[in-house]
Amino acid sequence: MSFGFAPPELAATSGAQAEDAPKGASGRAAARGHQSLAPVFTAIAVTAMVVVSISFARSIGLVAPLWGAGGLAVVLWLRTSRGRLYDFSFCGLVAMGLAVGNLLVGNSSTMTVIFTFTNLLEIALAVWLVRRFNPALSLATVKGVTRFLVCAAVAPIPSALITSFVLWWTSGTDPVLSAQTWWFGHALSIAVIGSFGLALNAPAIERLSKPAAAVEAIALLGGLTAAAYFLFLHLDGRLALLVLPLLLLIAVRMRTVGLTAALLVVTALMVGGAVKGGQMLGPSMGLAERAMIAQLLVMLGYIPLVLVAALLEERDDLAATAGQGRARAERASAAKSRLLANVAHEIKSPVGGIIGIGDLWRTGQLGPLTATQIEMAEMLVKTARQIETLAYDLLDVARTESGDVKVELRPTDVTGVLEDVMRAAALRPEAQNISLELATEGEDLVAQADSQRLAQVVSNLASNAVKYGAAGGVVLFKACRVEDRIRLEITDRGPGLSTEKQAQLFEPFNRLGLERSGLEGHGIGLALAKRLVELQGGVIGVVSQPGEGATFWVELPVS
Repeated sequence: MSFGFAPPELAATSGAQAEDAPKGASGRAAARGHQSLAPVFTAIAVTAMVVVSISFARSIGLVAPLWGAGGLAVVLWLRTSRGRLYDFSFCGLVAMGLAVGNLLVGNSSTMTVIFTFTNLLEIALAVWLVRRFNPALSLATVKGVTRFLVCAAVAPIPSALITSFVLWWTSGTDPVLSAQTWWFGHALSIAVIGSFGLALNAPAIERLSKPAAAVEAIALLGGLTAAAYFLFLHLDGRLALLVLPLLLLIAVRMRTVGLTAALLVVTALMVGGAVKGGQMLGPSMGLAERAMIAQLLVMLGYIPLVLVAALLEERDDLAATAGQGRARAERASAAKSRLLANVAHEIKSPVGGIIGIGDLWRTGQLGPLTATQIEMAEMLVKTARQIETLAYDLLDVARTESGDVKVELRPTDVTGVLEDVMRAAALRPEAQNISLELATEGEDLVAQADSQRLAQVVSNLASNAVKYGAAGGVVLFKACRVEDRIRLEITDRGPGLSTEKQAQLFEPFNRLGLERSGLEGHGIGLALAKRLVELQGGVIGVVSQPGEGATFWVELPVS
């Protein structure tokens, strides 16, 4: 079994420590010295925890129902691992700490060897499982917490089976009860102490270091400690669930690190109180039974709340990520708008000069022209005017995206706007063989709109209908009232649009595959129309089927 893999979180932590370390060789040597002492400190702490656990809470034979040494060793091993050699050194020192602790409390040499082996087995197995299934050592997600708790539950099983068999063989202890006590107690240790050790990371410490958060944490954890002390040691056990609302409040306010700290307090007081004969489960019950019920209450009643805290923390992370993405998108949109505006301004001046020179050339004011030269001059002026129109459209798009376009909403006669646009569209060369018709339903078709911007929108829609629907021979302009809105429709009898193309209609610079069709356009008219309609409090859409033409509609509030 190899333990040489160092989790990414630890690698990142080591990198940050390396950046913050003193620049001199003495500073680096000191940092390495502190890291090298971690296994020694862990061995001393494990020895102390073994002595405390066995002396304080033996419930059945030699098995203690509350075993802090395993959880402490697991979390410190996970948080400090730096390679395979370190893992072997850590493993050896933890084994030494376990053995010394067992000898100090009076266990025989045989039982010391057995307990040291089984404890070390579950610690190593827990470390391997967590590294395998939760390599980031993250408890900030429901998935990460679930995997860690499953690892904590699985790791003690082999040791529980081995120990229960040895105790049954040597002293006749009930193997089922001793296996259950070992399993529950050691799984609790890894789940509670381990989750607290992993949750207590740099961001959590930074949050708790703020004065308001520190005061709140002290108040909540102090209140929980007092409530748990009286409930578990002096009051009726049926009131034990009264700490649930307080635990839930801690999860909401302090997230995973606060809840795991609270679970440390609750576990110690509940299981310790049960072993020491507290009033929680009554004096009539045996010591082993009281210990096991207390373990089950913690495992089934309180530990699942870690999932709630992880869910809240995951939601916080998603909200922060979404906020950062939104901010980036807004900055990118602002930069794009500035770029469009700058490009449009740079285009306008030279294009105006080209149009002026082209007009002088075309009208013969620069000298006599041949027929070919006149045709080329007209093509030059036509192309330059298309570029000029594009520049103005780009400016409008940039202004609408940046919020610089202001609309003056006032009562607007929709029928009059349609008539004006229809007369202008009839003068276009593409409309020579098209019948333009106007239909209105009802009277007083007055919308709350900006007449100039509305005319710009309808003109864009009419231009598209004339260009792309010319094969149908008819373009219908229609106005009607739909409940509390005025609806404008422009219908052509062209080839129509598929559902896929309709979904892309209002995207800037998207001509739906008509870039090489020979039809003029730049793909920003509909995008601009959509933004102008929305600025006026309206909505825009299309109804179309392939081969059946298209109806573009705009709805605006009634004045």
